[in-house]
Amino acid sequence: MKYALGVPMSDAHPQPLPDDLARPLARAAGRLGALGHEVQWYRDVPSTNDVAAAWAECGAREGCVVVADGQSAGRGRHGRYWASPAGAGLYLSTVLRPADHMLALLTIAAGVGVAVGIQAATGIVPDLKWPNDVFINGRKVAGVLAEATSCATGTRVVLGVGINVSVAAYPPEVADLATSLEREVGGPVTRGHLLTECLCGLADQYQDLADGRRAAVLDAWRVRAAATFARRVQWNDVGET
Repeated sequence: MKYALGVPMSDAHPQPLPDDLARPLARAAGRLGALGHEVQWYRDVPSTNDVAAAWAECGAREGCVVVADGQSAGRGRHGRYWASPAGAGLYLSTVLRPADHMLALLTIAAGVGVAVGIQAATGIVPDLKWPNDVFINGRKVAGVLAEATSCATGTRVVLGVGINVSVAAYPPEVADLATSLEREVGGPVTRGHLLTECLCGLADQYQDLADGRRAAVLDAWRVRAAATFARRVQWNDVGET
């Protein structure tokens, strides 16, 4: 294992972007905004967020994207393990350098962007669960992890996305809690199309925040999170419930 400024890195080097990913990204270049102008693709890494963070430390521009076929140490919110078997999901991270006024709603915007992308790629309409977990028919299909770091020029955010594409993307013990796009669609899902639409969805929401359209982002989130409204919740704060 290699480390860059304390961040674990894979011994692997980025590979040429496969044609099935490169072609749809090229066709959508005009829709990607600040995202996806440079993409690194790996067969396997510990975590795309860690690779993207190390790349950012070496000067990666905003919108650079890391995509991996598999992750050996994928993680979700609160450090939870995210199963990421090779060829079974879509695992990506992008480097963002948002202005301060964008930070409060960034994770909410990201959840909306991923849900919009999934819908555009598959026709399925996902729900959102606070703040940005993506659900279909009551089961989790995707998650978003935003990791922020203060730097001399402001705040840098590495935004990671993990999407279960095939059934193999989640272990049997969580089968009642998770699902996959191919399970819900009932057929194959093209990862290149899914990657492109998710990046376009993220780019649109990010631009809305940058332009101060907070209400539009919140309204889009409320529409997709409506299924969770008026439910009892439990709040844990400093060891107290």
